Amino acid sequence: MNDGCDENRSLELEYRSFSLELASPLETANGTIDSRDGFLIRIVDAASDGSDPVVGYGEAAPLPGWTESPADCGAALERAGDAIRTAPKEALEAVAGQVAARHAVTLALADLQATREATPLYRHIGKGPMVGRVPVNATIGDGSPTETAREASEAVDRGFNCCKLKVGRRSVDADIERVRRTREVVGPDVELRVDANEAWTYEEAVTALEAFDELEVSIAEQPLPGGSLEGHADLREAQGGDGVAIALDEGLLEHGIDAICEAEAADAVVLKPMALGGVDVARKVAAWVQELEITPIVTTTIDGVVARTGAVHLAASIPEVPACGLATANLLAADLGRDPVLLEKGAAVVPQAKGLGVEGVWAE
Repeated sequence: MNDGCDENRSLELEYRSFSLELASPLETANGTIDSRDGFLIRIVDAASDGSDPVVGYGEAAPLPGWTESPADCGAALERAGDAIRTAPKEALEAVAGQVAARHAVTLALADLQATREATPLYRHIGKGPMVGRVPVNATIGDGSPTETAREASEAVDRGFNCCKLKVGRRSVDADIERVRRTREVVGPDVELRVDANEAWTYEEAVTALEAFDELEVSIAEQPLPGGSLEGHADLREAQGGDGVAIALDEGLLEHGIDAICEAEAADAVVLKPMALGGVDVARKVAAWVQELEITPIVTTTIDGVVARTGAVHLAASIPEVPACGLATANLLAADLGRDPVLLEKGAAVVPQAKGLGVEGVWAE
C-alpha cells in the first residue's frame, strides 16, 4: 500500500472498542451473531507547523470464520500503535496477517492522506473520475414465499432494482417456490440474485440452478462449500456458459484468484474489504479480476459506518461496478455515528467530502 505519509511526520494511532447491537440476530454457519464487536481507530497527524491536526479513521470488526479473533485483532492494533511512531510502513508490518486489524490501519491511513489531499477517498484509491452513485442491492431474508415476495416488493417500491434472496436454509423446492413467487410479484425487469452461503450439495445446486435459470436469476452466490472449486467449475460447465452466473465469496478467501481462474470456477467474486485485509487489497483484486473478465461485487460484513463507508468508496473506485451489497446499515440497531451515505433509487450516493466523509464517530 502506498500510504502517502511523509516518514518525517509524527503520527499517533489510538483505538477503542465498540459493540453494535444488530436489529435482529443473524444466523451464520459459525453460530448466531447478536452484535458486531470491534475497534474504532484514528490516526492523528499533529502537524509541526501549528496547523490543525489531520485525522484518519478506520474500523476493525472481526467476524468468526472470516477474520482473526478479537483478541488477536486488539493485540495487532496495539503493536501498530507502537510501530507507527517510527513509520507508517512499520505499522502495516505490525498488522500483517491480521486482516481486520490491517483493514482498520490501511483505511485510516488512506482517509488521512485523502483528507490531506482534499479529495474523496474513492478518487484517492482509484485515481479515476468523479462518481456520484454506485448501484446497490436489497438483501431479502429467509422468509416464507409470501414474506419473501412482500419484502422484495417493498424494496422495489423503495427504488431498488436488484434483490438478493437468502436461500439454502430450506429445501431446494421451497427456495424455488420463494424465487418463483418473488419473480411474479416484482416482474421481469428487477434483477434477482440468490445467496446459498455454501448450503447445497452438487445435486441440489444443479436442480436449483435449472429452475432459477428459467426464473431469470442472474447470479447464484456460493452455491457449494468454499472448498469445492471443481464443483463450481462443473456447475458452470453444466450450464453451458449461458445460465445463472456463479459467484464465489467464501471460496475467494479459501483459494485466491489464481486457483479460481485456473479451475474456471467463477463468473464473479464477492469482495469483503474487512475479510480481505483492506480496501487497498480489495481494489487490487477488483482490477485484477476485471482484466480476467470476472465481475467484482463489493459487500460488507455488516460493518459499522466507518468500514461501510469505506466499502462504498471502494465500489465507487471500480469502473462499471454492478449492484453491490452495501445497503446494510438497517441491519444494525445502533452505529458509531451518522451515516454520510444516502440510499436513493437503488443507489448509494457517494460522499464527495474529503477523505471518507465520516464525522462525529470519535466522542471524547
